Amino acid sequence: MSTDPQTPESYPEPNEGPAEAEAALDNPLAGDPVALLQDELAQTKVHYMRALADQQNALRRAEKQAQDARAFAIDKFAADLLPVADYLRRALEAVPGEARETEAVKTLIIGVEMTERLMLETFAKNGLKAVGAKGEAFDPNVHQAVAQIPSDAPAGAVAEVMQAGFVLNGR
Repeated sequence: MSTDPQTPESYPEPNEGPAEAEAALDNPLAGDPVALLQDELAQTKVHYMRALADQQNALRRAEKQAQDARAFAIDKFAADLLPVADYLRRALEAVPGEARETEAVKTLIIGVEMTERLMLETFAKNGLKAVGAKGEAFDPNVHQAVAQIPSDAPAGAVAEVMQAGFVLNGR
């Protein structure tokens, strides 16, 4: 037995058991309040940087979505008008050569051609562009092949266009 009297500072803490004592030994910062605060500051900085990165990513996503919404806002409207452009082209192609010589039909053809041209120009102004012209290289991402036919066109080229295709802002 020791004869040294125990001072109040050396008394064991009533709530401190073996688990708390072991945790204090595992954590080298346990006794240093400055080191604890520096560690907490470092963790807070990491959380702040992650939150800032998340915010910037969300902002970029929102800007991309808004840009896509502006670029493709006329998607459904354009899809509804494309058959009209097709019918104008078919109407012009349906007029036989000898009928084109009469004055009334000439005027009608000129009117339909002007209407078709104005519609295609309006499409182009709004980012809707015709693709798939005869003789172009076949692109499976853009064109739809219906059949392979003998033609004078080079191999791998569009030989005949059955219906004009369109892309809206590259899509």
